[in-house]
Amino acid sequence: MKIPTHLKHKPVIVAENYANIDGRTAYKTDAQGLSLGLAQWNDRGKVDISAKVWRHTGGKWSRQSEELPLHRVLDLAILVCETQLHFKDAYRYENLYDEANPVVKRVGLQGDAMTIEVCTENEQIHEDIQLFNQALSENGELMGERLRTLSRILKEMGY
Repeated sequence: MKIPTHLKHKPVIVAENYANIDGRTAYKTDAQGLSLGLAQWNDRGKVDISAKVWRHTGGKWSRQSEELPLHRVLDLAILVCETQLHFKDAYRYENLYDEANPVVKRVGLQGDAMTIEVCTENEQIHEDIQLFNQALSENGELMGERLRTLSRILKEMGY
């Protein structure tokens, strides 16, 4: 399915067969494509690049399609990686995190830091973190394949 080019997000690089590889929902997902392009929020004289997940209902392109600035895509990747790292050793804690210090990591970015922590405001955190850990474990193969690919590409780029 071809990603539309007449909307405000202007695709430049596309992956139009994303539905075939969308994790456990491959071949039965509404996420039909990914694109990198000119952001829909661009003003005259200002150009931002964004990533977009294109969703299709079967009848039309969905308003639930998501567009993110590239730095946020990378920030999410950092969050995913630090979370994976935390859960590798989380078994050491009774509730999978240090309740006295729920901060998982502080990642320095732009002269400050992104604080990654367990959401202790969640009243069901002890149940939810168990379910989260289980889901991470069950998706280990899917995540591992993508992380190895990302690692290879980052090495090729010199990182």
